[in-house]
Amino acid sequence: MYAAVRRYEGVTDPVETGRLVSEGFVPLMRQVPGFVAYYWIDAGDGVMISTSVFQDQAGVEESIRRAADFVRDNLASLLPNPPQLTTGEVVASA
Repeated sequence: MYAAVRRYEGVTDPVETGRLVSEGFVPLMRQVPGFVAYYWIDAGDGVMISTSVFQDQAGVEESIRRAADFVRDNLASLLPNPPQLTTGEVVASA
């Protein structure tokens, strides 16, 4: 399995961002081949974190592309700063 973690800082409206991600982005993630799980986390103080898990690296790469497109098209005013992105192979899980 592979995962992508995106950390967004300076989020202007966490509640609205969460709603838009839940209603618009989560369905897009579920369509990516190899989808395992997706989480959108409100870490407080204008920080939100997403975690995407896929069966293979190709799924993670597709999720990165879709996330960038979705943010550009739907969340630019709510997520004004580019995310810190970390990807890699899952080496342990529960």
